[in-house]
Amino acid sequence: MTLKQPHIIISGGGTGGHIFPAISIADAIKKQMPDCKILFVGAKGRMEMERVPAAGYEIVGLPVAGFQRRLTWKNITFFYKLAASMYQARKIVRQFKPQVVVGVGGYASGPVLRAASSAGIPTLIQEQNSFPGVTNRILAKKASAICVAYPGMERFFSADKIIFTGNPIRKQLLESVDTDAAYDHFGLKKGVKTILVVGGSLGAGSINKGVMKRIEELREQPLQLIWQTGKFYFEEIDAQMSGKNLPNVKAMAFVQRMDYAYSIADLVISRAGAGTISELALLGKPSLLVPSPNVSEDHQTKNAMALVEKDGAFLVKDSETESNLLPTAIELLNNPSKLAELSGNIKLFAKPDAGEVIAGEVLKLIK
Repeated sequence: MTLKQPHIIISGGGTGGHIFPAISIADAIKKQMPDCKILFVGAKGRMEMERVPAAGYEIVGLPVAGFQRRLTWKNITFFYKLAASMYQARKIVRQFKPQVVVGVGGYASGPVLRAASSAGIPTLIQEQNSFPGVTNRILAKKASAICVAYPGMERFFSADKIIFTGNPIRKQLLESVDTDAAYDHFGLKKGVKTILVVGGSLGAGSINKGVMKRIEELREQPLQLIWQTGKFYFEEIDAQMSGKNLPNVKAMAFVQRMDYAYSIADLVISRAGAGTISELALLGKPSLLVPSPNVSEDHQTKNAMALVEKDGAFLVKDSETESNLLPTAIELLNNPSKLAELSGNIKLFAKPDAGEVIAGEVLKLIK
């Protein structure tokens, strides 16, 4: 028998690539079942602790942190934090009494989904990448359903649990945008070819170095740049840009109006996180992808290659950004037919109703 007010936990986060899809799923669930109560569980100190409340949802933080692949003193505290997080996750599940728990990836997903499975509560995994991490492969054994964004995931998961849904994206990105207002927002010229550079919500050092290394080449180019540096790199880049007199370059720590930025971007330079790729596909944006080497199983390279093999994107290796990033971007911008080809091909990967489909699968699990 279904409760009058079903309780649902959504766990995960750590980066915008996990948080924005999680919020999209929550919004879609609320639309289909307005009377349900949703609780997010994230990692203390991570960006979900700010972004989720801003979206109107309650969130609880666990002390969990990632395991460093290199030798570091931080790993000494890893197991303590994991044990504390497992204890707190069991307590949260016991007190909130969810009918279903959703894991979107990120530090908090493991303890919460494991606690739910141990309590006999149905779980759903939303696997964003083309190559799942170890945690999701372990959790999948007891999961009730696994929503995936790439074909061929039977290599990793039980075929009878897989639902091919695509990755949900921020719905505001699909809303109609006044491009004149977008140009004005960034202080850019209308009708000038525009590159959007995003290194993820926290920034990407190699992408920033690649742009800065060849930044003077933009002085002679009829193009302009929106550059999200990430909060960790902004002060350094702002200081380096001081005195260069490049009005066609707009650098900022974080792009608040990503809908504006996407709407006027002729080319996007970015990491190859699954969430970003899903946004680029749905918007049909030609892209130059720089997979991060600092992710588990090198999954960003695998994400990017799924597009590159179908002529849906270009790839620049992380180690080659300083020599190849801006020259390749400039070459692409001067090739309108190639931009059109990239746009058309990446759209083939789009799943505009992913959030709604995943929400439907979540609600099916409520008993």
